[in-house]
Amino acid sequence: MRANGGEIVGEEYFPLDTVDFRRTVQQIMVSGADVVFNTIVPPGLTPFLDELHKAGFGKRGGRIVCTYFDENFLNLVPSEQIEGLYSCLDYYQELHDPYGRALLNRYTARFPGSAMLTAGSGCTGHYRAIKMWEAAVKESGTLEQGAVIAALNHARISEGPGGPAEMVPGQHHVRMNMYIAQAERRRFRVVRKLGPIDPNERVLTEELQLSNLR
Repeated sequence: MRANGGEIVGEEYFPLDTVDFRRTVQQIMVSGADVVFNTIVPPGLTPFLDELHKAGFGKRGGRIVCTYFDENFLNLVPSEQIEGLYSCLDYYQELHDPYGRALLNRYTARFPGSAMLTAGSGCTGHYRAIKMWEAAVKESGTLEQGAVIAALNHARISEGPGGPAEMVPGQHHVRMNMYIAQAERRRFRVVRKLGPIDPNERVLTEELQLSNLR
């Protein structure tokens, strides 16, 4: 954020069971912050957003960023509390790639209801993981753990929700497409396709890992 001319005017973290955010919201309003980058999860999420809305943060032009927010969360709070919210995930239902659209249609037909196929809820990640495991098993030709792990180190899938994906050798993390979307009238509209993003994980040395355990 600082690299793009922004300034951090405050930062707070809370126990997961916190539900009273009146003091924090007061500080946000006094600070003049333009953007709130939210990482609060339920049960604290709904009271925080409610308090922020009642304080007039959105009315004064404030924006909320919450990277895990997906279509399932749009029904969690009143739409006026999150109108304009920005999120960043590996998949949104608005994407029109044929594979993702077909997968969404199959899921919706098999599991009708409010629990939708989304990224923030972990659906796409689990689907991608199973497909990568499948690719690794086919390559190794066995279910032997060591052989499958070795094949997983460079596993890839050519199609998936949000596009293709591949493991980054030596990192145990995935390079995949990412998207920025904005909440608009109870749906997410993709505003920027970021393309494949490298996880850039650092591999810790064995000595460092052991030192952290002492």
